[in-house]
Amino acid sequence: MKVPLVQKLWRSGLEMKNKEYLLYGGSGHAKVIVECIDANQGTVAGIFDDNPDLDGLGDIPFLGEYRKEIHTHPLIVSIGDNKIRKKIVEHVRALFGSIQHPSACVSPSAEIGEGTVIIHSAILQVDCKLGRHVILNSGASVGHECILGDFVHISPQATLCGNVKVGEGTQIGAGATIIPGINVGNWVTIGAGAVIIRDVPDYAIVVGNPGRIIRYYEPHNKFWPFGASLRIK
Repeated sequence: MKVPLVQKLWRSGLEMKNKEYLLYGGSGHAKVIVECIDANQGTVAGIFDDNPDLDGLGDIPFLGEYRKEIHTHPLIVSIGDNKIRKKIVEHVRALFGSIQHPSACVSPSAEIGEGTVIIHSAILQVDCKLGRHVILNSGASVGHECILGDFVHISPQATLCGNVKVGEGTQIGAGATIIPGINVGNWVTIGAGAVIIRDVPDYAIVVGNPGRIIRYYEPHNKFWPFGASLRIK
């Protein structure tokens, strides 16, 4: 996992303060990111979205479908769904921004990839490595030396203890806990409130305390709907 470093700029505040951004996605997650940008005295110049019925957010203009010729400011993909976020990033492939709410506690030694969003009151401890386009949601806690792959989403109030590794595209549910040293695979879903005490393989869906695998996603299904695309364990 290559991590384009933005952390040094974050320490000085030069990366985020008084900066103008564009967003891709105009749903509820975008509202949270707008507040993070506002808290850094930044502004949002406009929002791209494929939904033609979207009018924008407040006084932020709606720009319609993505157009490269008007992509003139750093772009944040403001969509919580990991699969859709990855699809958009692969389509855009340029000029991404990152944002961190001032209330978040981020170690100076943490490495943070482009496009990553760290929301209100999140904690990122010493020597952590976050990939590209990660979401560290409100009140989430990531312990020392954790490694998070690209397009990971750590939901509100989830806790990763020290030396946890999380693979690409994985969703850690709200209030879940992962004990130290656990490896969680790619495109895993950890249910809300689950307690993970052993390693989790790719594409698993895990719930409960202690966490148990209830089924697997089929990795070659584009959108992984429930039904025939699931294998039951």
